[in-house]
Amino acid sequence: MNFKHLIAATLGAGLMASTAIAGGHAAQGRDGNVSIIYWQAASILNPYLSGGTKDIDAASLVIEPLARYDENGSMVPMIAAEIPTVANGGVSEDLTAITWTLKEGLLWSDGTDVTANDVVFTANYCMDESGGCQQLAKFADIESVEALDDLTVRITFTKPKPFPYGPLVGSTTPVLQAAQFANCTGEAAPTCTEENFNPIGTGPFVVTEFRANDTITMAANTNYREAGKPAFATLTFKGGGDAASAARSVLETGEFDYAWNLQIAPEILADMEAKGMGTVVSGFGPLVERLMINLTDPSPDLGEARSTVANPHPFMSDIAVRQALSMAIDRPLLVEVGYGKAGNVTCNVLPSPAIYNSPNNAGCEVQDIAGANALLDEAGWVRGADGIRAKDGVRLSILYQTSTNAVRQDFQALIKQWWAEIGVETELKNIDAAVFFGGDQSSPDTFQKLFADVEMYANTFDGTDPEAYMGNWACSEIPSPDNAWLGGNMPRFCDPAYDALVAEMSGTADIEERARLAIAMNDMLMQTYTIIPLVHRGNVSARANTLEGVKLNVWDSQLWNVADWSRAE
Repeated sequence: MNFKHLIAATLGAGLMASTAIAGGHAAQGRDGNVSIIYWQAASILNPYLSGGTKDIDAASLVIEPLARYDENGSMVPMIAAEIPTVANGGVSEDLTAITWTLKEGLLWSDGTDVTANDVVFTANYCMDESGGCQQLAKFADIESVEALDDLTVRITFTKPKPFPYGPLVGSTTPVLQAAQFANCTGEAAPTCTEENFNPIGTGPFVVTEFRANDTITMAANTNYREAGKPAFATLTFKGGGDAASAARSVLETGEFDYAWNLQIAPEILADMEAKGMGTVVSGFGPLVERLMINLTDPSPDLGEARSTVANPHPFMSDIAVRQALSMAIDRPLLVEVGYGKAGNVTCNVLPSPAIYNSPNNAGCEVQDIAGANALLDEAGWVRGADGIRAKDGVRLSILYQTSTNAVRQDFQALIKQWWAEIGVETELKNIDAAVFFGGDQSSPDTFQKLFADVEMYANTFDGTDPEAYMGNWACSEIPSPDNAWLGGNMPRFCDPAYDALVAEMSGTADIEERARLAIAMNDMLMQTYTIIPLVHRGNVSARANTLEGVKLNVWDSQLWNVADWSRAE
C-alpha cells in the first residue's frame, strides 16, 4: 500500500471536511451549566508538561490543535482550514514537508488574532530540549517550522515522513498563544504557573478559576469561531474522589452530567445504570493496563541519581525475574474481576488498531506459576527461610505503585499474592491520581519519576497511527533530572535496535510495512518483559440522560466535541 492509501486509511471519512463540527445558530450559553467529573483531578492545563489524561482532557476544553481525531478515528481540522495531503498540495511529493493553513478570522479568547507565528512558537516551545516537553516524540525529525504568511505554516522534516501528522495534531499537542507563553520557554516552562493554569485558547471555553487537584470553572468563549456554540454558558470540571463515587454522581444522584474512566466492577456499574438517570458509554481503542518495570535502581540512597540509567536495577535487570513476574499473573481473572465485558486479555502493549496487534505473544494468556518457579530456580534465585528468593545477597523484594482506585488496588492484591507464590516479596503503594499523573516537579510520586520497582497504569495515543506512541520507548525519551522527568520512557528501556526500528518506521509509507515495524517494536518490549501488559481496556464513562451530543472518542480526548453538547429539551 502506498502513501496515498496510508493517508486515506488514517483520515477516513473526515479527510475532506472543511470544518470539524457543523455550525449552529441558537444562542450561545442557552443551556446553563454542564458538570464534568474526573476522579483524577487536573493539576495543570498544559499537555506539554503532563502525560496525564485528566490534564490533557481538561486542557482540550480551552486549547486546540490544528486538527484532531473524531469518534471514528478520522482526522478532522480544528483551527486549520483543511487536512493537508499530497493530493491537495499540502504535503510535498517527496514527503519532506507539510503545509498547514489556518482558518481565516480565528481569534484567541482574549480577542487577538491567531497567526502562524503562534504555531511556530508552539513547535519550538516543545522542541526546546531544556523544557522537558512530555510530547517531544510527536515532533521527531523536524528540521524547521516556519510561517510563510499570517495564516500559513510549513513544517519541514529531515527526511521523508509518510505520516506527517504527529506535530500539533490531537489533544496532546495543542497550539499555545505565543504572546502568553513568550517567557515560559526552556527551563522556565514548569515555573509559569499562571500560564499553565490559565491558558488563552481557541476552544469553546475559557478558564475563570483553576484550583489545582480540585475544581476548574469555565465560561463560554465569546470569541469561539462557531455561532451558537457552546450551548452551555459555564462548565464545571471537578476532580478527586474515586471512580465509584464519580459513576454514582451521574447514574444515581444526577449531580454531574458526565463521568470519565469508570474503573469499577462491571456488576456494580450495571446496578447504577439501572436507576435510569444516566447511560454508560464505552468503546475499545488502544488503551492497555500494564506494569512498567523499572530497569534502573530506585534506591533513595542514590540521591539525584536514583531511577536513572547510571544505576541498573539490582534484580529487574535479570530478564528471568521479569519473565517470571509476567508468567505468574492470571490475566483472565483480572479481566473478570476488574472489567467484565469492558476488558479483554492482551499480551501486547499495542493491541489496536487490529493491523498492529502482534500474534507472537499469546503465551501470557495462561498463568504458569510452576513455570515461573522453575525459571527462577534455574536462574539461581534461591528461596530463603522466609520463602523470599535471593541471589548474591539481593532479595526479590518489590515496591509496586499505582494510583488510588478500587480496581487497581484489587489488581495489586491479586498480583502480590501470585508473586508470593513464586518467592517474591511485594510492598504495595497507592498514590492519589492527581499526584501520580501530575507534573509537580517537587513530588517524588509522579509516574514519570518511578521511584519504585514496578508501577501500574494505562495510557493510549491520539489517532490510529502508533508511530509517536511506539517512539515513547526510544532511548531519548527516558525521564531524568536533565529533562525535568518528563520523558515518555518510564521503564528506562534503551536499545539501539529499537531506536533503529523507530527511525525506519518514520520513513516507511506502506501501511503493511508500518504494521510490521510496529509489531516488531511491540514484540521487543514484550519479549524482554520491559512492559507487562495486563488488560486491553475499553474506555468506560457515563453521561446523564439529559445530556445530548456526547460521542465517546477512544482516539482523542473524550471531551473532543464538548462544543456540540447540549441539554435535552
